[in-house]
Amino acid sequence: MKLLSLDKVFDAQTVLKSIIRETKLVRAYGIAPDCELYLKPENLQITGSFKVRGSAYKIALLSEEEKKKGVIACSAGNHAQGVALAATKNGIKSLICLPDTAPISKVEATKGFGANVCLVEGCYDDAYKKALELKESEGYTFVHPFDDENVIAGQGTIALEILSDLDNIDAIVVPIGGGGLISGIAYTAKQIRPSVKVYGVQVSGAPSMYNSIHKGEIECLPSVSTIADGIAVKQPGENTYAIVKDYVDEIALVSDDEVSSAILALIEKQKMIAEGAGAAAVAAVMFNKFDTKGKRVVAVVSGGNIDVTSLSRVIDRGLRNSGRSTSLLIELIDKPGQLKDISRIIADCGGNVTGVHYEKGHTESVTGCFLRIEMETRDYNHVNLITQTLRDEGFKIV
Repeated sequence: MKLLSLDKVFDAQTVLKSIIRETKLVRAYGIAPDCELYLKPENLQITGSFKVRGSAYKIALLSEEEKKKGVIACSAGNHAQGVALAATKNGIKSLICLPDTAPISKVEATKGFGANVCLVEGCYDDAYKKALELKESEGYTFVHPFDDENVIAGQGTIALEILSDLDNIDAIVVPIGGGGLISGIAYTAKQIRPSVKVYGVQVSGAPSMYNSIHKGEIECLPSVSTIADGIAVKQPGENTYAIVKDYVDEIALVSDDEVSSAILALIEKQKMIAEGAGAAAVAAVMFNKFDTKGKRVVAVVSGGNIDVTSLSRVIDRGLRNSGRSTSLLIELIDKPGQLKDISRIIADCGGNVTGVHYEKGHTESVTGCFLRIEMETRDYNHVNLITQTLRDEGFKIV
């Protein structure tokens, strides 16, 4: 991108001083014991996401005529809030097109920052098309969420803060949706300290940049499906694709289950709330997607705008994935005392029964039944201990 330069990133840092919060690195313990992990907590940013950086810098550079006409944007939620806040601070009207799948909390937050909202059926890309239509018909200035040199420069200020905050960094791990965040960080970091590795992370349900880089051309996915709605993008930008290709060292995929585990780890170990996209980089480090053993690593926690109901489901999923919560189905002869014996065995093994469900069904015995036991456990080894002990006592685990 010819118009992107290190001078522009430094200019963005100056412009943004009165708008954003400089988020200080946080040393993380107990999440990735094989490396020295630091978190860049952009979930604590004003609006709860890094997106305000790029959108605010873009809007600050608009001409007076453009400001009078107002701005329009499309977003899964975080960019929307950034545009809304920046536009309101500049006395500019803003219209945001959001996919109707966006969490209610993000929709309401966008309205709270002073924007008008247009809900569009589908995903981010459908909202993008609608925004372009309204741009043409109404004369708005379109603030692209990632494929714009000023937006990318704004996101690049994160790299300036990271490099200023910590010496001898080996790697920066960054989530990827459309690619604006990692483009800004990778370009800036490589200009200042070329030895720093920049790793990108996508979820397996939305691997648009991952596929594009591996195929050598931009790919548009037919659909995306992931709990990380902030990076659920069907197609990367032309500019971001080019920058990622030139400056990013490696891209890996994480699963929704791994992201759920990372969200849970951040809550328990760091008392930090991250949305799915925000936890993707942490998940990649936790599950050893890159060579980070023994290295000083920064993971960008890009946002924390997760709906409370979604958070509850993610926590439940994370508990199950880590062996902290489990369910056993036991086939029994329907007679008194069975539940007492099972409860005793589980208690003796240190498990905690949280639910008991009696189920009739097709069993080998006419007098048979099923008992479903929900338990709190320490980890998978603990689950295996309880399961084996029950088997040793003669119980049939289905």
